[in-house]
Amino acid sequence: MPSGTLFDLPTRQAELTAIEQRMTAGNFWDNQENAQKAVTQIKALKAVIGPAQALNDRLEDLKAMQELALEAGDEATLQEAFTEGDKLQADLDHLELRTMLSGPHDSGNAYLSIHAGAGGTESCDWAEMLFRMYMRYCEISDYSIEEVDRVPGEEAGIRSITLRIQGPYAYGYLATERGVHRLVRISPYDSAKRRHTSFASVDVVPELADIEIDVDWDKDVREDVYRASGAGGQHVNKTSSAIRITHLPSGIVVQCQNERSQHQNRAMARQMLQGKLYQYELAQRDAEMSKMYGTKGEIAFGYQIRSYVLYPYQLVRDERTDMKVGNTGAVLDGEVQPFIDAMLRHKLLNKGKT
Repeated sequence: MPSGTLFDLPTRQAELTAIEQRMTAGNFWDNQENAQKAVTQIKALKAVIGPAQALNDRLEDLKAMQELALEAGDEATLQEAFTEGDKLQADLDHLELRTMLSGPHDSGNAYLSIHAGAGGTESCDWAEMLFRMYMRYCEISDYSIEEVDRVPGEEAGIRSITLRIQGPYAYGYLATERGVHRLVRISPYDSAKRRHTSFASVDVVPELADIEIDVDWDKDVREDVYRASGAGGQHVNKTSSAIRITHLPSGIVVQCQNERSQHQNRAMARQMLQGKLYQYELAQRDAEMSKMYGTKGEIAFGYQIRSYVLYPYQLVRDERTDMKVGNTGAVLDGEVQPFIDAMLRHKLLNKGKT
């Protein structure tokens, strides 16, 4: 088992115990901001301690199995041990990638937005397919997901949608999905059954619970209220509770309509804006990110990070890592983690290169 901070279980467990002891203090919950920060730290620690301990236990069992098989000359059990060793190595590789997620917000929650690009109804349908893919990914990863805002397509699908995703390392993992996604298929909306290419962009920003971004809310921000759209309910479509905020210096726009009151929508929209502004500042130092912020980059051919080809062959290919998966159905059903892991390894190998 490789050494390193990831597998320094005594230290991690000591950190967890210290935080849990702080939580037993009678006045701990008086400061909700600090309390929530501690809860987030506990979740992040448990997300490492649990899997690392499980891997250590599996490794000890594997060693015992191999020793017994060698002593008894049991080829079947020895082969089983080799198979289990391969599985253990794959799980270890995945867990080790978390050592890369050391950014200030990597362990926290994320806002993920999907926007349909060039292609009209086709792209709106593609945006909805991506929405389902990430919903399934969150279910597989045991992340909770909350819809913040949705703009339906004119005829079908989704023009745009924003999701709040909560869980350990949600931002660190999903940030690798930021970019333009391209779909090639026979269109279900084309009576001539021709092949169509559609585009949609994915944007991911961190939820900044403990960092304040300097915003002049009086001078630099325009706020619009409007009636929420959706399936209905006591607050939807009946009052002007939805909020749209435009940051005038950068042109960044966020909106929220999911909460029950204008006050709640405003609070979440402001939090989202601060997250986008944080990423906007980082983007000034990153040419690739600048395509997604400021000038935005065209959501069309030439900007894609990944292509999903359903016709004339079946293949999902990541343009950045050259990773290819032939089981397109599994990918669209949420099996995205291999692409995320490949991108994290790609960043590790190219760290420091120009």
